Amino acid sequence: MTNAVDVRTAAAEFDRTAVADVEAAAEDERKQVLSQFPLEEWAELPLERYALGQGAPPESGPTYCRLMEFGTPHLGSIKGGSAAKHIMYHHNSGEWKLAAPLRGMDPQEAWAELRGQFVRAFDAVGAGDFEALDDLEVLRSGPTLVTKSLATYFPQHFLPIYAAEHLRTFVTLLGGEPQAGVHASRTNRQLRELVRTREEFEGWTGQEVMRFLYKHFNPRQRAIWKIAPGERGRLWDECRDGGFICVGWDELGDLGQYQSDTELKQALDAHWPRSSGGSLTLARRLLAFRDLEAGDRVVANRGTDEVLATGRVDGSYRYDPDRPEFHHVVPVAWDPSHAQKLPKPQHGWRSTFAKVDPSLFARFTAHNADSDSDSYSVSGTSQAQTAPSVALPEDVQVVLDALGRKGQVILHGPPGTGKTRLALGAALALDGRADMLGAEARRRAEAQAELLQGDRVSMVTFHPSYGYEDFVEGFKPDLSANGPGLTLALADGLFHSLCSRAAAQPDQTFLLVIDEINRGDLPRIFGELITLLELDKRNLPVALPVSKRRFSVPPNVRVIGTMNTADRSISHLDAAVRRRFAFLPVGPDPDAVSGTVGPLDLAAFFESLNTRIARHLDADHQIGHAYLLRDGEPIATEEDLAAAFHHEVIPLLEDYCLGRAELLHRILGGLVDAETGRPLLMPPQDLADALATEFTSSVPGPDA
Repeated sequence: MTNAVDVRTAAAEFDRTAVADVEAAAEDERKQVLSQFPLEEWAELPLERYALGQGAPPESGPTYCRLMEFGTPHLGSIKGGSAAKHIMYHHNSGEWKLAAPLRGMDPQEAWAELRGQFVRAFDAVGAGDFEALDDLEVLRSGPTLVTKSLATYFPQHFLPIYAAEHLRTFVTLLGGEPQAGVHASRTNRQLRELVRTREEFEGWTGQEVMRFLYKHFNPRQRAIWKIAPGERGRLWDECRDGGFICVGWDELGDLGQYQSDTELKQALDAHWPRSSGGSLTLARRLLAFRDLEAGDRVVANRGTDEVLATGRVDGSYRYDPDRPEFHHVVPVAWDPSHAQKLPKPQHGWRSTFAKVDPSLFARFTAHNADSDSDSYSVSGTSQAQTAPSVALPEDVQVVLDALGRKGQVILHGPPGTGKTRLALGAALALDGRADMLGAEARRRAEAQAELLQGDRVSMVTFHPSYGYEDFVEGFKPDLSANGPGLTLALADGLFHSLCSRAAAQPDQTFLLVIDEINRGDLPRIFGELITLLELDKRNLPVALPVSKRRFSVPPNVRVIGTMNTADRSISHLDAAVRRRFAFLPVGPDPDAVSGTVGPLDLAAFFESLNTRIARHLDADHQIGHAYLLRDGEPIATEEDLAAAFHHEVIPLLEDYCLGRAELLHRILGGLVDAETGRPLLMPPQDLADALATEFTSSVPGPDA
């Protein structure tokens, strides 16, 4: 992420005095918790004073879980996500939701066990026995709540940082090595000890450390969402003046009660039955709305071509049943100075939610860039080749993180999901050209072509006849030799040459992209080098069997492979290969095809079609979003839709269903002739309506 010099420099420039007011507010909140829930009363604390979801709060005040999640923001946030973080809570269905170690118990029995473990944890910390926390199995199910509780009652022993992932990131940032499989409270203690050893933090309070780390080294990728404030922006004045954004689907109740997109999808199905089994895409978007965090960005729109304002999230989601409508609310600080008419419609903006590309957002806010830009560091690169900080797409950052951990990554998924595009995007980021990731398609393609013409990134496509001699070394015809007959000469293969260049430039990262990696005979192609790919075996020399030369894989070499799971599943790969690669799924992305063609909602059609494919074939044979894109944008005309459906989607499905006409009929329904088993051919202007009838139905909700 960064290095020690960056931390020291940032710490020296950090204004600690600006934290004073926040620190005072945090101490007031801590006193409130200690007053309402004294340590000595925990042993007899009743369940109704602890858990969320029990209706109106008791006369004595909010429950413990509500106070910790919603009433103590200055102590450090644990908002977002589902109520499962509280280990047990009352669901609006009337049942109690219990963490795995408590399942099978009745609510009072489960509460007695949970309360007992809280008391044991508090007693252990009070006695300085921190290792005893590792034995409290039930508390491992709620790491953020438990760690915040410990930091609230014992601020001298813990920092106000609670998310396990964030703690591990900060430990690594300060030169530590986070332990795997330990409770977040132990990692919190590890981070605290690292802070105490750093001279730049001498005399700092826990609040100052927390605010500093999140300001300069926030590990979370900032989200940018377009969210419509009601149909045609009818609620915009209310949202602007009230400092929030709100959405409908009120019948769902508090979104915090849903633990997964599947659970929320089932609730959507119950309220708004759909012909194709509900909207998983909508469920995911609603959960993304629920989980917006302070600092995330929002664009409020009217229609597809007007920006009403941009805003910065400055609080957490809440469910407000006292509002007459649109009960789901997120606080936002709005900046109406970015209001503008766009030069062309954004087809994906017809729905309530849409992701906004960072480059597009930058254009919205170009006249006020200093106050609106958020910078992110590009991890996984050497210091010498780090470009100015830019916003990295989340999928690229995930690839870079996996390369940093493992050295090799295989991107796998159905055809058309953008695996090769993602691999080359990661290559641009590694090369210090992350600014090109948000460029328009032509400029990005030019940058990738230029990259592949250099000496630090190579690309190859594996196929059945590709062998060790092509990849490592072998004797090949010497075309420069004179004289009769065939002359063979020892030649370095592609990977051998890349490693030689990498060894000569140890401060640079070298990358090999292997497209269709599963189409090659991997044990034969890699040979003995498969062992040398492991990061702890880099620079370990071996004698190559053909030339007897000594060879090693330098530590600055990275490998990205791509594979279509429709061709061959991961399970067919050689076990030795699987152990040495990180596997990252690249699935169909309905957000990428947000838009409409006539009456057809592309994302809903795409999701419904893939739902049927997964049900009747399997998930590996779904279609990727690239089939519904043109020049990187969702198709927008009936002619493009007809071409994509008849010339790309249908042939692919016919190949998958070869010899099984009834299977194709189950997937395409009324779009297949019942007598001949052949897909219907219809004019482009009729196809959109036919697809909408067959695959989509409306879910009530606000439009753009």
